[in-house]
Amino acid sequence: MTLPALPRAESLGSVIAKAFASRSFIVGFAITGAIAAIAVLSFFWTPYDITRLVIADKMQTPSAAHWFGTDHFGRDIFSMVMIGARNSIAVALVAVGIGMGIGVPLGAFAAARGGLIDDIVMRLNDVVFAFPALLSAIMITAIFGPGAINAIIAIGIFNIPVFARVARAGALALWPREFILAARAAGKGRTLITIEHILPNIASALLVQGTIQFALGILAEAGLSYVGLGAQPPMPSWGRMLFDAQTRMIMAPHLALFPGLAIVFTVLGLNLLGDGLSDVLDPKLRRAR
Repeated sequence: MTLPALPRAESLGSVIAKAFASRSFIVGFAITGAIAAIAVLSFFWTPYDITRLVIADKMQTPSAAHWFGTDHFGRDIFSMVMIGARNSIAVALVAVGIGMGIGVPLGAFAAARGGLIDDIVMRLNDVVFAFPALLSAIMITAIFGPGAINAIIAIGIFNIPVFARVARAGALALWPREFILAARAAGKGRTLITIEHILPNIASALLVQGTIQFALGILAEAGLSYVGLGAQPPMPSWGRMLFDAQTRMIMAPHLALFPGLAIVFTVLGLNLLGDGLSDVLDPKLRRAR
C-alpha cells in the first residue's frame, strides 16, 4: 500500500519571488524596514541627546537644526521619535514572542488531545481573552508599579489566547487529512505528529497572525504609555509624547503630529506586510480577492 505524500513546501526562493510581486508586501516591507532601521540606528546615534534639557530652545517648530522641532523642555523631537521606535518595537516584539511561545503549544496540544483537555484549555483561554491588555496592565501595575516590563507582560498575556486559537483551528483542520492519518498508521504519536507535520503546515498562518499582533502590540504599547503605564520618563515613548502634547496642541501641533505619524506609519506598514504575506502564503485567499 502506498502512503499519501506529504504536502510539498514551496522553495524559499519561490516564496520570496511571490512576496516581492505583491504590492502590499513591497510597501509594507519598505515602511516596516525603514522604521526598524531607525530603531536600530537609535542605539548608536541620534541627532541630539534627549536627556539634555535646553529650555532656551523649547517649542521650536521644525527647522534645519531640529527636523521635527523641539518639545517644552527643548528636547529634539526627531531624536525622541527615533528612541521611541526602539522602545515600541522592543515591547511589541517581546510581547508577540510571549504570546506565540505559550499560545501556539497550548493550541496545538489542545487540538491533538481533544475532549476534556481541549475544553479546559480553550475555556482558560476565553477567561484570559476577556481581559484586554489595558485592564491587565492596570492590574499588574497595581501590584508591581508602572514600567515597560509590565507593559510587555500585559500585552504578552493578551496575545496568548489569540495564538492558541489560531494554532488550534489550523491543527484541527489538518488532523483528518490523509498525510496525518498515514503518519498515525506508521506508528507516530500525537506529539511527534504535531511537531513534524502540524506545526510546519500552520506556520504560515501563525506568521501572518504574528504581523497583525505586532501592529496591535505597537498600538497597545502606545495606549499604555499614554495613560502612564508603559515606559517611564525620561525614556521617550510615542504614547507618552502624545500625552505630553495634548495640552499644547493649539500652540505647538508638531508635538503630537510626528509621534502620531510614527504610530500610523508603523501600524500601516505592518498591516500591509501581513496582507502581502497572507496573499503569498495562502493562495486560496488570493484567488478569493
